[in-house]
Amino acid sequence: MRAYASYARRLSALRDIPLLLLRLVLAYGYYHPARLKWQDIHSIGDWFGQLHIPMPYVSAYVVAITESAGVALLTLGLWVRYITLPLMFSMVIAIITVHWANGFEAGDNGFEIPLYYILMLFTLLVYGSGRIGLDTFLERAR
Repeated sequence: MRAYASYARRLSALRDIPLLLLRLVLAYGYYHPARLKWQDIHSIGDWFGQLHIPMPYVSAYVVAITESAGVALLTLGLWVRYITLPLMFSMVIAIITVHWANGFEAGDNGFEIPLYYILMLFTLLVYGSGRIGLDTFLERAR
């Protein structure tokens, strides 16, 4: 038991690295979709309309802004607990409107990947950005 406790203590010293990696993977994952939305926001609004999303053009802008802010804030580790909520909400809407009918499998455009995003975002909501981020710097400055 003593060896396990020592092992666990040493691993705990690394606890901020997975949080950093989650943030960076999510930021990378949102970068391309956000960029595509801004390249042709009108088409995104049209598509949202076909999906019966309320106020499709306003929703397109809201999602594009949310994803873009997510990329920046997750990368910086800034206001991570705040940005996770709207990102999780957009993933739930994506699952309901696009992915659910396709089942679970990612290869079939199912809800597997958005579900993984929600789980990673929930982890960041609960644990925050970790010590490798601006949130920690701002907390120390207070």
